Amino acid sequence: MTEPEPSRTGARPWHRNPHLGLGLIIAATAVTVFVGFLGPSSVTLTLGPRDGSLLPPWYLPPDTIATPNEWFVSGLIALVLLLGAAGLGLTLRGVAAGWQPNLKRLFGVGLGLNLVTIMVPPMTSADVLMYAAYGRLQRLGLNPYDITPAEVFRSQYDEVLRWVERPWHDTPSVYGPLSSWTQWFANILGGDNMHDIVFWLQVSTVLPFIVCCIAVIWLAHGDAKLQARAILLTIANPLMIWSVVAGAHNEAWAIMFAIIGVLFMRRSAFGAGLMIGLAGCFKLSIGLYGLAMLWGYRKQPRDLVLLCLGTLVPMGLAYGLWEPSALVQVLRNTTYVSVGSWVQPLYHLLTWPLSVGTTKLILNVVAVVLLVVIAWMLSRVLPWRAVSGLSTSVAPQDDPITITVRTALLLSVAWLTTSLYTLAWYDLMVWAPLALLGATRLDKLFVWRGVFLSLSYVPGRAVEMSDELIFVTSRIRDTISPIVQIGVLVAIVAWWWIQWYRPRRDRRRADRAADPDAAMAGVSDGG
Repeated sequence: MTEPEPSRTGARPWHRNPHLGLGLIIAATAVTVFVGFLGPSSVTLTLGPRDGSLLPPWYLPPDTIATPNEWFVSGLIALVLLLGAAGLGLTLRGVAAGWQPNLKRLFGVGLGLNLVTIMVPPMTSADVLMYAAYGRLQRLGLNPYDITPAEVFRSQYDEVLRWVERPWHDTPSVYGPLSSWTQWFANILGGDNMHDIVFWLQVSTVLPFIVCCIAVIWLAHGDAKLQARAILLTIANPLMIWSVVAGAHNEAWAIMFAIIGVLFMRRSAFGAGLMIGLAGCFKLSIGLYGLAMLWGYRKQPRDLVLLCLGTLVPMGLAYGLWEPSALVQVLRNTTYVSVGSWVQPLYHLLTWPLSVGTTKLILNVVAVVLLVVIAWMLSRVLPWRAVSGLSTSVAPQDDPITITVRTALLLSVAWLTTSLYTLAWYDLMVWAPLALLGATRLDKLFVWRGVFLSLSYVPGRAVEMSDELIFVTSRIRDTISPIVQIGVLVAIVAWWWIQWYRPRRDRRRADRAADPDAAMAGVSDGG
């Protein structure tokens, strides 16, 4: 199908207008900042007194206006997600149709959107308050893997811990040792003021996110179209700006080191191992990228060994020497079931006749089987696209970096879509390699997935809300979002069926029809 002719004014049709899309992305961030600037609400976190601090995040003083209405702010954030998704879709369509934006300007827009987002308080998730609490425990000389924040603030007054929120304040840290270091350092910079600690945690979120995005964009160098796509899916991606940056989640640290590790692969296998090892010291789930690297080096035994040795250095020091208890706590994530996931309705159904432990065991087995099946199906249909810098004499299927990027993508997609515990900000590990592969059906699927997983957490805090708002948000979490997540799985299976299985089946049938004697011989021989 050819691109529709522009109108006499030179404008594209609105549904392929990338400038309109970029405007929607900017508008989504503007609404986000507006909601945050209104101050504490059912969506925006309460950070306690500023105590004279001039540092961001900035917002209206509490006595300036009444507490923003819960329906008003929740509706605006829903609008943010819808505007952002529409804008991302339009800009990606524009790139596919030949739009050639100024790359530096487009990157600058994305950079500005991220920086302005951390000028207001974090929203929806109270995870950042838990990061601050774990860092505070370290400042008090306590181990966050053994002691929970609630064990302290229930027995004594603490000017930082008093601001943490449910439901995780009775949970020891489930983050890697290097994540704990960033939490401790934010407490050093922020002192005894939760407001300032949160700002430094916001900085420690946005900086690795920016570096990660730059690394992905650099991997696309030499191809302006692919670089534009990389910018849109990383630093200018409104779903990631919302879920990672506005939520102040620490996901970007692990992805940043993993992508830098990929950059190292053509130069130093040991250096690549060091990077993926550092990534694992933030999040163990990034081990999927490590498996992808192993697969990329599978025909190069020397590099394979160097990769493993490099990985063992930071991992061994962090989990073996400095914080052995961290490994046990990090693995606790496998025991949770997140709201909005594909498995949530099944979990509630099975816990009626079965115990919670038995139900989780059954569902974990189902999830692992599904992960393998979905990963295999994706391996059949995902295209091969050489990562920039590959010699023309080397096929993409023989290039370690290209193999790694493609494998990391299919493993990440398989894990996120089948896992019992999956959250919108986890999707950064998909968007990064997806940006380098070129347009596929996964673009739309992960936009839909991200929108509804994010909507499942609006509001996403354990704060007082009206029964009517609870009813609406609960239906999104336990009905609409699970249906969408199941739909994503079904769409991947359909993609495999239509593009890979059915053509092969039809060819076999055609071959048998064209040569019935050979088909009969195959049957008589047991073929």
